[in-house]
Amino acid sequence: MTVSQSFSLEFFPPRDQAAQDKLVRSAKTLQGLRPSYVSVTFGAGGSTRTGTAEAVGLLQNLGFDVAPHLSCIGSSEAELLDIIEGYHAQGIRRLVALRGDMPSGMGGDTGALRYASDLVRFIREHRGDEFTIEVAAYPEMHPEAISLEADLQHFIHKVNQGANGAVTQYFFSPHAYFDFVDRVRAKGVDIPIVPGIMPITNSSQLLRFSNMCGAEIPRWLRLRLADFGDDRASIRSFGIEVVQRLAQDLLDGGAPGLHFYTLNGSEAGMAIIPQLSFK
Repeated sequence: MTVSQSFSLEFFPPRDQAAQDKLVRSAKTLQGLRPSYVSVTFGAGGSTRTGTAEAVGLLQNLGFDVAPHLSCIGSSEAELLDIIEGYHAQGIRRLVALRGDMPSGMGGDTGALRYASDLVRFIREHRGDEFTIEVAAYPEMHPEAISLEADLQHFIHKVNQGANGAVTQYFFSPHAYFDFVDRVRAKGVDIPIVPGIMPITNSSQLLRFSNMCGAEIPRWLRLRLADFGDDRASIRSFGIEVVQRLAQDLLDGGAPGLHFYTLNGSEAGMAIIPQLSFK
């Protein structure tokens, strides 16, 4: 049976009313493209964690199938179970299970569960198969991994704990994605691995994100972006062209779908997604 390609979107919790208004506008605009689901990122600590739950409810009320991100670092099992049960009670049936970053000021206290694989197992132990669980994948290697093979083994262990699918860190080389999928398949893992797609709208922002998460920006792309200087309109136009070509190459190569990091905006998604050919 052939599964048709689809796309999903990622949003982050707004920090104030103006940002919330922007999120609502962007979500309503992109909703017309009919994404399969939307995810909401998760921040460690009380205020951002509450913001995630509020954004999930807001998007759910707009009619989206919402998949909250859930991070295990710095949380007790009781706190995590409370969040999971709360989402289940409000009809959420998809979660993105992540390790997450250590909140500042917590020292060495990582919480009861140290890795995303622990969180996947924890969800399965308490809710069985009631959630579809997505996990993260790193085609260009997790920035903390000691080697590609070690990173691959961590991913496989995570999947074996009960993950249904994976969404990758963004990248700009389709070869990195297809090589990763080939290596995973060679190990007997067959879950869908969906490429994460990052729009290019602001070169300094992209460089900052990439330095933090270890995503490689090819030299040719860095040089092209540098040539535009502060010409943001030209950067956006060029970025749309580059990302649209990347996305189509991934779809044509057999990727099961695409996951767009919206940065809570709609312009790039509206320019790129309608131009793509999904099978």
